[in-house]
Amino acid sequence: MTNSTIDPAMLAKAETLTEALPYMQRYAGRTFVVKYGGHAMGDPELARDFAEDVVLLKAVGINPIVVHGGGPQIGAMLKRLGVESQFVGGLRVTDAETAHIAEMVLAGSINKEIVNWIGTAGGRAVGISGKDAGLVTARKVGRDEADALQGIERHVDLGFVGEPVGVDRRILDTMSDAGVIPVIAPIASGADGHTYNINADTMAGAIAAAVGASRFFLLTDVAGVLDKEKNLLTDLNPEQVAALKADGTISGGMIPKLDTCIHAVENGVDAAVILDGRVPHAMLIEIFTRRGAGTLIRK
Repeated sequence: MTNSTIDPAMLAKAETLTEALPYMQRYAGRTFVVKYGGHAMGDPELARDFAEDVVLLKAVGINPIVVHGGGPQIGAMLKRLGVESQFVGGLRVTDAETAHIAEMVLAGSINKEIVNWIGTAGGRAVGISGKDAGLVTARKVGRDEADALQGIERHVDLGFVGEPVGVDRRILDTMSDAGVIPVIAPIASGADGHTYNINADTMAGAIAAAVGASRFFLLTDVAGVLDKEKNLLTDLNPEQVAALKADGTISGGMIPKLDTCIHAVENGVDAAVILDGRVPHAMLIEIFTRRGAGTLIRK
């Protein structure tokens, strides 16, 4: 059979697999941590694509760990129940009632929905939170907020909002070795016995550092880090990020995401990648092709 009798589309697929082969070999046996959130999590078609991508990673010998958010879903549930939300520095002030609702939404509804998507795509996943098997230990955090009337900064008690101070990776190793994909809700217990809601980016970054991930992916609602002309910056290091923050190129919600990425790569992660989760199969394009799809941050 000659090439002229082969469907060009089939040839293109074969060439794609050939291009992907060295990347599959490079990452076989390594761990990827993926923070899953944004609009990609709320769109059934994108959710299906994401689940298929995660199952494919596992099938080619990579160990994916999924950490998910759920801020919009928590907000919708609080609104439905008539509970008002207050935010300080992008973090939701979380009283006991809000913490209970957040755990119900994150560790219950969202977590099991993602597990179901992965199962439907042919994978084996187990949903847990940071509370399970002592995976993550949290501590309470607060924020300082400017008081314009008095011209001072005041400390704001955020309630049951926490940050990771310890990660015990053993349960993740056990699950990965058994062929299971861990799906983690950003809820954890503190040494004080309280349950804390943790920012999903921060939780994912801490887990990525603890397992020495080869890649830490943040799926967002933007293409990545853009320069002043709105062109995608594909490769950055901490020094370049600092310069872009100083001249105002990077601002707003991108700053804490990049801070999380830099903390991860300075604590054992090979590289972090900010990707647009609204692009179908963005992770596969980033991992298995030469051109990539987002902004990669490494030391």
